[in-house]
Amino acid sequence: MNIHEHQAKQLLKKYGALVPEGVFALTVDELLEKVKSLKTKKYVLKAQIHAGGRGKAGGVKILDTIEELATAAKELLGKTLTTHQTGPEGREVKRLYVEESSNIDKEFYLSCLVDRASSKIAFISSDQGGMDIEEVASSSPEKIITTKVIMNNEISDKDCDEIIKIFNLNDNARKHAISLIKSIYKMFISTDANMVEVNPLILTKEEKLVCLDAKINFDDNALFKHPEIVELRDLNEEDPIEIEASKYGLSYIKLDGTIGCMVNGAGLAMATMDIIKLYGKEPANFLDVGGGASKEKVSAALKIILSEKNIEGVLINIFGGIMRCDVLAQGVIDAAKEINIKIPIVVRLAGTNFKEGKKILDDSGLKLISAENLDDAAKKIVKVIK
Repeated sequence: MNIHEHQAKQLLKKYGALVPEGVFALTVDELLEKVKSLKTKKYVLKAQIHAGGRGKAGGVKILDTIEELATAAKELLGKTLTTHQTGPEGREVKRLYVEESSNIDKEFYLSCLVDRASSKIAFISSDQGGMDIEEVASSSPEKIITTKVIMNNEISDKDCDEIIKIFNLNDNARKHAISLIKSIYKMFISTDANMVEVNPLILTKEEKLVCLDAKINFDDNALFKHPEIVELRDLNEEDPIEIEASKYGLSYIKLDGTIGCMVNGAGLAMATMDIIKLYGKEPANFLDVGGGASKEKVSAALKIILSEKNIEGVLINIFGGIMRCDVLAQGVIDAAKEINIKIPIVVRLAGTNFKEGKKILDDSGLKLISAENLDDAAKKIVKVIK
């Protein structure tokens, strides 16, 4: 789960990191009232969307007066920002954030994330802040260092020194940097975060380390432990279909292809998408209905797939272990009763109760295409939609 910049900064501040003072609002009038509490000569106005590259898209402005702020806020609220992370459709700005300006001396990059290969927390740091880290990695890889830290309740001074050595700080700034790293680490561990990115992390002329921008992503599987984090979720920033899928406990990710996929098991779902690509077409989604899905869950999954306008065909690939093929079959029929299915559906069933499931589908009167195995199923769905 992602959260907005202003939320990320408040969370970092809670754990002791320094962030600029700021206020957020959903309307211009609310914003202009709240900014009266800020003590600053310049106002930094930021669009709040779940995407990077806002500055290049016109979503960040530095303003001298309240009058300039009011004009800029009216222009920005409701505007669609298109960045390298939003896709061509862009993202509408529905909330604004204003913070006090900072006295910047240097800009750095800092992030930490779970490194599953080593079962450690990887800190990535660079003295090239304020830029896309991908660009730095491509043009100047020597400007980036990665420090892998064993997961404990606290991070050691030694590890902190290793992370910040590329910043080349004096003793006073180094102390501030170590304190910051410890605050970020504590927040990361305590909230079950997947990733924290601070870009830029700035050194002020007063020799303080301040998080000038922040992005945090949380482990969805751990959200049940953190209701206070769940409250930060902004459904306006998520795909409506993915929101609907989450209501049924479905793992659904929208893709750009034309063949809808309904599969049980993440590994089998990946294999299904791969073989569709092998035969020349693109999957329209990743959808794992899970091991013990009910017929209601299966029905909801099929309706969600068919709600996508770009779908030209559906491949249902079920290997029944815990998931029973007869339950899957009944779910497909229930969905068909509510939707006028006009596109071809190829079904491959194997495993628990697959004979019963096949009979239910055969007797349903639905125009379904049966497949013997995954390879056969992929060939058939690709052929039928060409």
